[in-house]
Amino acid sequence: MIPVTKPFLPRLGEFEEYVNSIWERKWLTNNGPLVNELELKLKDYLDVKHLLYVANGTIALQIAIKALGLTGEIITTPFSFVATTSSIVWEGCKPIFVDIDEETFNIDPKKIEEAITPLTSAILATHVYGNPCEIDAIQVIAERHNLKVIYDGAHCFGTKYKNRSVFEYGDVSTTSFHATKLFHTIEGGAVFTKCPDLLKKMASMRNFGHNGPDEFSEIGINGKNCEFHAAMGLCNLKQVDEILDKRRLLSYYYWKSLSSLEAKYPKLNSDLDYNYAYFPVLFNNEILMHKCLKALESEKIYCRRYFYPSLSTLPFVSPSHMPVCESISKRILCLPLYHTLTSSDLDLITRVILRVQNYDNSTFIEDSEQVSRSNYTSQNLAFAQVGPVKEPIIN
Repeated sequence: MIPVTKPFLPRLGEFEEYVNSIWERKWLTNNGPLVNELELKLKDYLDVKHLLYVANGTIALQIAIKALGLTGEIITTPFSFVATTSSIVWEGCKPIFVDIDEETFNIDPKKIEEAITPLTSAILATHVYGNPCEIDAIQVIAERHNLKVIYDGAHCFGTKYKNRSVFEYGDVSTTSFHATKLFHTIEGGAVFTKCPDLLKKMASMRNFGHNGPDEFSEIGINGKNCEFHAAMGLCNLKQVDEILDKRRLLSYYYWKSLSSLEAKYPKLNSDLDYNYAYFPVLFNNEILMHKCLKALESEKIYCRRYFYPSLSTLPFVSPSHMPVCESISKRILCLPLYHTLTSSDLDLITRVILRVQNYDNSTFIEDSEQVSRSNYTSQNLAFAQVGPVKEPIIN
C-alpha cells in the first residue's frame, strides 16, 4: 500500500532520551523546558522574531482572530482546509469568500476590494500547498482599507518569500505541526507576529488568559502544548533539511515522469524558496481525475482530493458561487509525497496515471472541458522557477 502521506519519525532511541528526561523531571505540560527549547530552536531555524508553540494549527487561527479583536466580516479563500473557514465562524465572524487565481490557486487579490464592506475587519488568506499568496498586493489593499491580515501558513514550514520566512508577513501568521506535515510534533502548531505586545496578548490567551499565578488579564483558552510533543519536534527539527531535500527530489521525479500528462500544477511565486509540501495535479477534466483516482486505488495507491469541496459550499456559511475554485476543487488530486517514497513507488504511481490517460484519450476529450496544450505545458515546467532539474537518486 502507498498512502498519500506518512509521518517522518526519528530514531526511536533519540526520542526515548527526551522521554526519559521528561520522566525524571515529571514536568509534562504548562510551558515546560522542552517546549521552551523548541520555541527557541524554531525561532533560530526559521529566523523569525517571535513565535508561540500551541496545541494545533486550528487553535492558532482562533487565537489570532481573538487577539486581533476581529468582528464582522473576514475576507477569506474558499480553497483551503476546513479549519480556515470554521475558525472564522467559531469566533463569531462571517467569512466572505473571494475566488482564487486560476494559476496559483491562492486567493485572487484583484477580486478582494470588491468584497470589502464597512463590516470587513480582516483578510485571512492561505498560502496553498506552501506557495505564498501575492503578499505585497494583499498588504497594499489591507493598508488602504485599514484591515488586519492573517496568513494560514499550515503548509509553509521551510518556505521563504523574498529571502525571509513566509511566517514573517501579515499581522499574524499561523502554521500547523500536525503529523501529516513535513515538519511535525505529532500534534501542534504556532502563531507568529512581529509585534511584541500582540505576542504577549496571545501568550496570555494560550494559557486561559493568565497574567500571573492568580491574575487573569483577559479571556483565554487552553492552547498550550506538552513536553512529549515538543520532544518529537526537537528530534524532527534536526532532520528537517534532509526531509526538504528529499521532497524536492521526489517532486522533480514526478514532474519529469508526468511531463506528458494533460494536467497542470500551481504556478509558483517567482520570489519563492519552495518547501515541496505537496504534489498537487490539476487534471484537465474531472472525468480523467476520477478515472485516475479509481485506477490508483485499485493498486492500493491512495491520493487525496485536497481541497474538495469548495469551502463556499459548507453548510454553516452563506452560499456563494466561486467558479474558479469550484472548477479546480473538482479536478485537483494530491499524489503521495513523503520521506520514504522510492523511485519504484513513483514509477508505479506515474505509470498508472499515464496508462489511464493513454487508454482512451479521445473519450476524455469528448466528455469534458478542454484546456489548451500550451497552457498545461508551461505549467508542467513550473519547477524551473526554483532550480534546475536534477536526476534524483532515490533509495
